[in-house]
Amino acid sequence: MASVTPHYETLLVETVRPHVLLVTMNRPEVGNAKNTKMGEEMLALWTGLIAHPGDIRCVVLTGAGEKIFSAGGDLKARKGMTDEQWQHQHEIFERGRDALLELPMPIIAAVNGHAYGGGTEAVLACDFAYAVRTARFALTEVTVGIMPGGGGTQLAPRAMGSRRAMEFICTGAPIGAEQALEWGILNQVCEPGTLIETVLATAEKIAANAPLSIRQAKKSIRAGMQTDLRTGLMFEIEAYNRLVTTEDRREGVLAFNEKRKPVWKAR
Repeated sequence: MASVTPHYETLLVETVRPHVLLVTMNRPEVGNAKNTKMGEEMLALWTGLIAHPGDIRCVVLTGAGEKIFSAGGDLKARKGMTDEQWQHQHEIFERGRDALLELPMPIIAAVNGHAYGGGTEAVLACDFAYAVRTARFALTEVTVGIMPGGGGTQLAPRAMGSRRAMEFICTGAPIGAEQALEWGILNQVCEPGTLIETVLATAEKIAANAPLSIRQAKKSIRAGMQTDLRTGLMFEIEAYNRLVTTEDRREGVLAFNEKRKPVWKAR
């Protein structure tokens, strides 16, 4: 039985499986484009999960409807903005992106349709992504006089390599789901009607594992990708050693020897 968290105007937030939170961008009338309100609500949601994760062990991010994951920033809402208003809104978006990147639990993008501009950047900011076969991806900012500012110039090269990212960003041309899979944006392409259940099945596998282990592993991967191998290995063993003294480590080994499922307490 799904449980619903406090109400948001632009997001649907539900615990749809034990320890799994489903977050749906809910502005289908404008292609789930992000306005200031959505930016504020995402920032509040992500920072809340950082400060008080509770029993949430995995997050899934998707869009309302069957055609568009997110059209990125709401350019109609931006029409007539002063430079100061534009930059203020973008700062909210930046803070939300940074908070998403800092989530202690894995976040999976379930790309239900096209992801353009900031929509593709949101996919890249998640830990990994599944998409429907009909989804298309593009960083279109250079076609409207700006450039990727939600992490695209940094996250795309890390996912697909610098040469592909340069072409992707400088042409602004869309690619399909199969090419996004080949280029490293996606982990899996799903048939229509199967996306959410497929993603939730993966989320449940993650949520069934030791939550402190998942958090430490994610932290180690994220940190290690920003540094050299030797420093990354040093960070890894520091993260590993923090698990040795936990109740969950003792419970995991005991459950293995007693041939039963472990009961995790996240401590």
